[in-house]
Amino acid sequence: MARLTVVIGFMGAGKTTLARELAAARGVEHVDTDDLLVARFGRPIETVFAQDGEAAFRAAEAEVVLGLLDAPRDADMVVSLGGGSVLHEDVRAALSRHTVVLLDVPLETAWARAEGRGRPLARDRAAFAALHAERAEIYEALADARLPQADPGVIVRADAALRVLESAPEGTRMLWASAATGEYPVYVGRGVLALAGAPLAGLPGLGGRSIAITDEAVAEHHVGPLVTGGIAGLVEFPPGEEHKTLATCERVWTALVEQNVTRADHLVALGGGVVGDLAGFVASTFQRGIPVVQCPTTVVSQVDSAYGGKTGVDLPAAKNYVGAYHQPAAVLVDTTTLATLPAEEHAAGYAEVVKTALIAGGPLWAKVAGGAPVDDDVIFACARTKLEVVAADERDGGRRQVLNLGHTVGHALETTLGYGTLRHGEAVGLGLLAALRLSGLSDLRGQVRQLLSAAGLPVTLQGHDVDPDTIVAATRLDKKRTDTARTPFVLVRAPGDVVHGQDVADDDIALAVRELSPS
Repeated sequence: MARLTVVIGFMGAGKTTLARELAAARGVEHVDTDDLLVARFGRPIETVFAQDGEAAFRAAEAEVVLGLLDAPRDADMVVSLGGGSVLHEDVRAALSRHTVVLLDVPLETAWARAEGRGRPLARDRAAFAALHAERAEIYEALADARLPQADPGVIVRADAALRVLESAPEGTRMLWASAATGEYPVYVGRGVLALAGAPLAGLPGLGGRSIAITDEAVAEHHVGPLVTGGIAGLVEFPPGEEHKTLATCERVWTALVEQNVTRADHLVALGGGVVGDLAGFVASTFQRGIPVVQCPTTVVSQVDSAYGGKTGVDLPAAKNYVGAYHQPAAVLVDTTTLATLPAEEHAAGYAEVVKTALIAGGPLWAKVAGGAPVDDDVIFACARTKLEVVAADERDGGRRQVLNLGHTVGHALETTLGYGTLRHGEAVGLGLLAALRLSGLSDLRGQVRQLLSAAGLPVTLQGHDVDPDTIVAATRLDKKRTDTARTPFVLVRAPGDVVHGQDVADDDIALAVRELSPS
């Protein structure tokens, strides 16, 4: 039986329109189940609701949808489902045999599109909002792929990525990342490293040779799947933040020349944040720019640094001071790679999880605050949060700055103590505690401190001789500074309410750092 592409989502998501566009682009049939129901009843759906009741409509809806999803057929087809079709248990079970694409639609957009259009469930604003929230969890559980709402043509642009998803390991989920300078798929799942190389060849820019860039520690564990996928070359460098330098870049550039890499080829960045940042920068500059596929293998990189196109290397004076924005062509988040991480590295990544959950608020914060482990669902939710922020502000001109929560003091600690003294996540965790103190949120700071401590992260600067005034001076070299004044801080009002561009007095920063020093 053919695997159908089934488009789902709430009222007003544009399911019918986008599904029809995809079918036309593929040259296959499009079927809308609401159209089938209108033909079956011989009346508009709102009339059926009014005359027969919702229960009768839902029973008929389930019968029609199941008949469509379960019918044996050889030909491809694109199906758009009515928003409430997924309420039926048998429909949800049948969808597991097909590729399910969720079109996200915010509440306000959905209401603006549905109000006054004769929809029986779009008459009362409060009831509509409750229904939107209630169905969100169902849609998310069913979706193999999530596409942004209100974006004409996005499903056609994502078609090649959806085709790759059909051949991905079972359980793989796809997000569609969108920024001003590029769009790309993010695949999250167990075993997705096998997609690197030939399986991605249908994506824009990835038809040439694949050259992997990694560090020696990661290569030992994870190069195998890339070789199976058909990479044509490999460049390694020593592990550690201390090697994230222009000197290492020159070694990699030279190796690429020796391997006769051209602009028709692309790089595969296999590793954590250091590898991703450096390989991304190399890709952005080699022959004035070639594509890069990010394959993050640490918690930090899987929940944060692999997305958004920030690349760069460190200078002795400051972290990430030389770099460029260069969006990846794809991101492969193979969660099985985390099993090889030392406990300390796994813990270090947890700081970025807490940071992202504070920015997101809502269900993600509730899950993390409740002590949930860093599983595939948490990683997926963190990736989605970052991509939503980057979509609104690719180049740190505003909203994206919230992603620096905890990083201003964290980067200052890394620079002052020497790269490698603290792991990046350890420094960010301490920076989070400082930011929450500066935010005046003692209770939340205590909660975060407990989460970090339980994960094995340091919550004080025990064993480190730190002069608070030196840290304050180091914050003035942060990349976010745009003039000679103090660096703006990211502060928290509440989980889900994080603000950037806040002016903080030097004395207050020093006090927040001093609080991190053991008494």
